[in-house]
Amino acid sequence: MENSGKVIGALLIGAAIGGILGVLFAPDKGSETRKKIAGKTSDLADALKEKFNALLEEAKKEFEAAKEKAVEFAENGKTK
Repeated sequence: MENSGKVIGALLIGAAIGGILGVLFAPDKGSETRKKIAGKTSDLADALKEKFNALLEEAKKEFEAAKEKAVEFAENGKTK
Protein backbone atom coordinates (compact mmCIF):
# COMPACT_ATOMS: atom_id res chain seq x y z
CA MET A 1 0.00 0.00 0.00
CA GLU A 2 2.76 2.41 0.94
CA ASN A 3 4.73 1.86 -2.26
CA SER A 4 1.70 2.20 -4.52
CA GLY A 5 0.84 5.49 -2.81
CA LYS A 6 4.33 6.80 -3.45
CA VAL A 7 4.21 5.75 -7.10
CA ILE A 8 0.82 7.35 -7.68
CA GLY A 9 1.93 10.52 -5.90
CA ALA A 10 5.08 10.69 -8.02
CA LEU A 11 3.05 10.18 -11.20
CA LEU A 12 0.64 12.96 -10.22
CA ILE A 13 3.47 15.35 -9.47
CA GLY A 14 5.25 14.43 -12.70
CA ALA A 15 2.08 14.96 -14.71
CA ALA A 16 1.51 18.33 -13.07
CA ILE A 17 5.07 19.45 -13.74
CA GLY A 18 4.80 18.28 -17.35
CA GLY A 19 1.51 20.10 -17.79
CA ILE A 20 2.88 23.31 -16.33
CA LEU A 21 6.01 23.15 -18.48
CA GLY A 22 3.85 22.54 -21.54
CA VAL A 23 1.74 25.57 -20.72
CA LEU A 24 4.82 27.73 -20.08
CA PHE A 25 6.31 26.92 -23.46
CA ALA A 26 3.04 27.31 -25.37
CA PRO A 27 2.72 30.49 -27.46
CA ASP A 28 -0.05 32.17 -25.44
CA LYS A 29 -0.40 35.59 -23.85
CA GLY A 30 0.82 35.87 -20.26
CA SER A 31 -2.68 36.22 -18.85
CA GLU A 32 -3.84 33.07 -20.63
CA THR A 33 -0.76 31.18 -19.43
CA ARG A 34 -1.40 32.23 -15.83
CA LYS A 35 -5.02 31.05 -16.09
CA LYS A 36 -3.90 27.69 -17.45
CA ILE A 37 -1.30 27.27 -14.69
CA ALA A 38 -3.90 28.14 -12.06
CA GLY A 39 -6.24 25.53 -13.56
CA LYS A 40 -3.52 22.86 -13.56
CA THR A 41 -2.64 23.69 -9.96
CA SER A 42 -6.27 23.35 -8.96
CA ASP A 43 -6.50 20.00 -10.76
CA LEU A 44 -3.38 18.77 -8.98
CA ALA A 45 -4.72 19.88 -5.60
CA ASP A 46 -7.99 18.03 -6.26
CA ALA A 47 -6.14 14.87 -7.32
CA LEU A 48 -3.92 15.01 -4.23
CA LYS A 49 -6.95 15.49 -1.98
CA GLU A 50 -8.63 12.46 -3.54
CA LYS A 51 -5.47 10.37 -3.11
CA PHE A 52 -5.08 11.49 0.51
CA ASN A 53 -8.70 10.64 1.28
CA ALA A 54 -8.31 7.20 -0.32
CA LEU A 55 -5.15 6.53 1.71
CA LEU A 56 -6.88 7.75 4.87
CA GLU A 57 -9.82 5.39 4.28
CA GLU A 58 -7.41 2.49 3.69
CA ALA A 59 -5.54 3.33 6.91
CA LYS A 60 -8.85 3.41 8.83
CA LYS A 61 -9.78 -0.02 7.47
CA GLU A 62 -6.40 -1.46 8.42
CA PHE A 63 -6.63 0.07 11.89
CA GLU A 64 -10.08 -1.42 12.44
CA ALA A 65 -8.88 -4.83 11.26
CA ALA A 66 -5.89 -4.67 13.61
CA LYS A 67 -8.15 -3.60 16.47
CA GLU A 68 -10.48 -6.53 15.84
CA LYS A 69 -7.53 -8.94 15.78
CA ALA A 70 -6.26 -7.51 19.07
CA VAL A 71 -9.67 -7.97 20.70
CA GLU A 72 -9.87 -11.52 19.35
CA PHE A 73 -6.36 -12.26 20.57
CA ALA A 74 -7.19 -10.89 24.02
CA GLU A 75 -10.37 -12.97 24.22
CA ASN A 76 -8.50 -16.10 23.16
CA GLY A 77 -5.89 -15.41 25.83
CA LYS A 78 -8.58 -15.16 28.51
CA THR A 79 -10.08 -18.52 27.59
CA LYS A 80 -6.71 -20.29 27.82
